[in-house]
Amino acid sequence: MPTEKHPFEPFLPPEARMLFLGSFPPQPHRWSMPFYYPNFSNDFWRILGLIFFEDKNHFCLPGEKRFDEAAIRAFCAQEGLAFYDTACEVRRLKDNASDAFLEVVAPTDIPALLRRIPKCKALITTGQKAAEVVAAAFGCGVPAVGESLLIEIPDQVGNDRKVQFWRMPSTSRAYPLALEKKAEAYRRLFTA
Repeated sequence: MPTEKHPFEPFLPPEARMLFLGSFPPQPHRWSMPFYYPNFSNDFWRILGLIFFEDKNHFCLPGEKRFDEAAIRAFCAQEGLAFYDTACEVRRLKDNASDAFLEVVAPTDIPALLRRIPKCKALITTGQKAAEVVAAAFGCGVPAVGESLLIEIPDQVGNDRKVQFWRMPSTSRAYPLALEKKAEAYRRLFTA
């Protein structure tokens, strides 16, 4: 079976304080923009719209079924939100975007990402598969949904960097939790 390499560069604003890690982007025909959480049916940008602007459609382009990529990039840079995924290369075992049928061929070098954003204090996974990949990489447990644990990540000179590892609910519509409940969980993350 063929593999897919990650289609996006990491989005790492210099002042990033949080790094969001999903599993891997859906296939390009599902994108509404060439950026993270591109599927218009995914709730990630609606959740942030509710939390920061009290408007689930804040990042949606009026009258279109796509997100406002320019507004999203500007907002994330301003708020210090970085993005990538836990896999650099995957194999889709079925022709869909489900994590259940996603085989990680090459996991992401997360410590290398964190070295590029030294102010980052939180590593946030947005789903079970991403949380499992992070836990395996650092030899720790998977936090309960909406919870976190402190992990130590070694740097290149043998020092440990403490980072809060959060396991958040999936933002996929397939995850059985109402948008408002997902937003409540993510709001706790931002206030912590």
